[in-house]
Amino acid sequence: MDRFIINQNTQANGDHEIHNATQGCEHMPATENRFELGFFANSELAFKRAKMNWPGEKISRCRSCCAE
Repeated sequence: MDRFIINQNTQANGDHEIHNATQGCEHMPATENRFELGFFANSELAFKRAKMNWPGEKISRCRSCCAE
């Protein structure tokens, strides 16, 4: 199981981006801008949880660390 975070700040396109904190990523947000989503078997499950928690927000997965 990997640990996933979501960027509390929006990207230029308005998305909050999910990252795999276990694998690490060159696009990870600053520590103070990270919100812990939890541990999941894959980024799709982390994405589903984020959409459940914030249904009105635009959420996407990082293409570098969450591509499956």
